[in-house]
Amino acid sequence: MCLQCSFEILTILMCNALLGLYLSSSSALDLQDITISKSRGMLYPRDSETREVRSLDGMWNFVPADEEYPSQGVNDQWYKDNLNKVRKVIGMPVPASYNDITTKQSLRDHVGAVWYDRNFFVSRLWAKDQRVWLRFGSVHYKAFVWVNGELAVKHEMGHLPFEAEVTHLLKYGSENRITVICDNALIQTTVPQGKISEVANDNGVSIVQSYSFDFFNYAGIHRSVHLYTTPKTFIEEVEINTDLANDNSLGYVYYTISVNGSAANQADNALYARVQLYNREGEQVANATSDAKLSGMLQVEKVKPWWPYLMHPDPGYLYELKIELHGANEELLDIYRLNVGIRTLSWTSTTFNINGKPVYFRGFGRHEDADVRGKGLDYALLTRDFNLLRWIGANAYRTSHYPYSEESMQFADRHGIMIIDECPSVDTENYNQALLGKHKSSLEQLIHRDRNHPSVVMWSIANEPSTREKNADIYFEYVATFTRSLDSSRPITAAISGSAIEDKAACYLDIVSFNRYNGWYSNPGRLDMITKRVIDEATAWYYKCYKPVIMSEYGADTLEGLHLQPSFLWSEEYQTELFSRHFKAFDALRRQKWFIGEFVWNFADFKTAQSYTRVAGNKKGVFTRARQPKAVAHLLRKRYFALGHDMDQCSFPDDLYPYIAASRWHIR
Repeated sequence: MCLQCSFEILTILMCNALLGLYLSSSSALDLQDITISKSRGMLYPRDSETREVRSLDGMWNFVPADEEYPSQGVNDQWYKDNLNKVRKVIGMPVPASYNDITTKQSLRDHVGAVWYDRNFFVSRLWAKDQRVWLRFGSVHYKAFVWVNGELAVKHEMGHLPFEAEVTHLLKYGSENRITVICDNALIQTTVPQGKISEVANDNGVSIVQSYSFDFFNYAGIHRSVHLYTTPKTFIEEVEINTDLANDNSLGYVYYTISVNGSAANQADNALYARVQLYNREGEQVANATSDAKLSGMLQVEKVKPWWPYLMHPDPGYLYELKIELHGANEELLDIYRLNVGIRTLSWTSTTFNINGKPVYFRGFGRHEDADVRGKGLDYALLTRDFNLLRWIGANAYRTSHYPYSEESMQFADRHGIMIIDECPSVDTENYNQALLGKHKSSLEQLIHRDRNHPSVVMWSIANEPSTREKNADIYFEYVATFTRSLDSSRPITAAISGSAIEDKAACYLDIVSFNRYNGWYSNPGRLDMITKRVIDEATAWYYKCYKPVIMSEYGADTLEGLHLQPSFLWSEEYQTELFSRHFKAFDALRRQKWFIGEFVWNFADFKTAQSYTRVAGNKKGVFTRARQPKAVAHLLRKRYFALGHDMDQCSFPDDLYPYIAASRWHIR
C-alpha cells in the first residue's frame, strides 16, 4: 500500500476526536458553491448471458480495533495476512450491523474502526477475456478495502454502494483474501454529523461518540458484497426516463447508455445497442436500435402505466428492458436487464400528480432497523414490512433518514409504494464548506443509484436541519440547485422542524414538508391542543412559500400493552386519540387542495442511543419492533383505506370492518 494511502487512513483513525471538537466550536464560514466528482457505474449486479455474479455474504472474521490505539492494525499491516494470525477473531455475519450480534457492551458501543476479512476462491475460468468487480451495497460509515494485501477501494458515505475493478488483484484458480476496515466515527463534516470526545471514567478515559439524531448509530457491512464479471467492453450505466400520451394509452421509454471498454475489444465509433422491452408475460412490446450515441426511444402501444398502490387495480406494473451491446461486425459484447415502470410526474403550487392524476400521500417515516441484525439487509424482514404496508393501505414512505437498500427500492417498484428518497443529512448544523461538499456528494450518489426507480417520486435533501442558522439560506439554495441539476424530473423536499417564521430554507424546495409533535413534545398530554395547531402551521407554511405542503412526521411514543382509561401518555389509548385529532386536521386541510399528504412517525419501533426519555428505543411505531400491530394500526388502516376509497375508488378488504351486531348501528 502506498505511503499516501497509509497516511490517510492513519489520519482518519487518529484525528476524528480532535477534528470533531475543533469543528463543533468553529463559527460559520462564508460559503462558496463547489463542484464535486460524479459517480460512475454501480449498476445493480445481475447475471446475464455475458455476466456472472457471486455473493460473498456469509460469515466473516471480525476484530474491533483498540479505541486507545486505533492505528495499530494499519501500522502493523494486518491487511497483509489473515486477521487470525494477528488477533483472536470472532465470526461476524455479513450483511448485518455488528453492534447487537454479541453480548458485549464494548462492541455495541464501540467507537472507531473494526476489521473484517474472509478468504474465497476464484475460478481459473474467470481469468479469460473479462473483467472482475468487487461491489459493496453499503458499509457504515467509512470503508477501506484490500484484496490480497493491496488497497482496492476506499469510500466515505454510509448507506450507499461502492465498487472497484479487482481483475488485476485476484489470484485465479487459487485462494484470495479480502480485508475491510469499517470506521463508524461521525464528526462535524460527515453526513450525518456527530462529535467525538474523551470522557473520564472510573479507569481512565473513554472515547465517546455523540450525535443528535434519534436513532442508533449502527455500523458494519450492512448490505451484500458481490464479485461480478463483465466483458472487457461493457454497459457501465443506463439512464431511463419515461412519458405517457393519448390519455395514458401510449408510453415512451427514453434510454441513454454509457460504456466502459478497452481497445482490445472495441472498435472506435462502431458500438451500438439493441434494446427490447418485454411485458410481465414475457412478450416483446417494443424494440429499437440505438444511434451512435447509444441513446434512443421506445414507443409502447396500449401501455400499462406504473401506478401507486390503491390508485389502480394493478399497481406497480413493471416491464423488463433488455439491452444488448454490439461492436464491429455485430459482435455481441454485453447484455444487461433492468425493470422499467412507465409513468409521469408533475407538480404545481398546489398539487402533485402521477400520470396526470392528483396524489394524496398516506404513509410513514421508517427506519432500517430490527432486532439483532440492526440495519443489516434481511429479505424476510423486507417481505414482512411490505406486506404490512399493503395491509394497512399505505401508498408511500420516506427513507428516513438515509438511503435504504437497493433491494428495498426494488420491492417498492413491484408493490407500487411511492418513495420520498432521503439523503443521510439529518439534524444538519454548523454549515461549512467541507460539509457542503459531503452533502452534495451524498445526494449525487443517491440520485445516481436510484434515478431509474419508478417508485422514487421525490428527493428529500435533509431531515430537521437547523434552518434558522446563519448560512442556512445560501447552503440550502446551493444544495437544492445542485439536486435539480442532477434530476429535474422529480420535485425536491426536506423535512423541516423549525417554525415557518424563522425558517430560511423551505422556499428553495418544490414541496414543503414539516415535522411537528403536537400532544407529545409540544403540550404533552393535551389532546385538545392538536387539531387547530396542525391546521394553523400547515397554512402558515403554504402562505410563506406557496408550495404544496405535507406533514412528514407526527406521533406519540406508545408502550405496547399499556392500557389506561382515560387515556394517558405512553398508553395505546393516547396514541389512538392523538392520531384521531390529527386526522380531523388533515381532513380540514385536504379541502384546501394544497395539503397533499400525511406521514406517521413511525412505521415500527426502533433502537436509539441510551436515554432516560427512551425505553429501549423510540416507541412511536404503529407496529412493534417485532412487526406486530399496536391498537392504533387498526384505526390507521381504516383511515388509509377510506381515503383510498374516496379518492381512487379502491375496494375495502373483507376484514376491515368486523361484524358487530345485526342492527341499524352496524355500519359497513
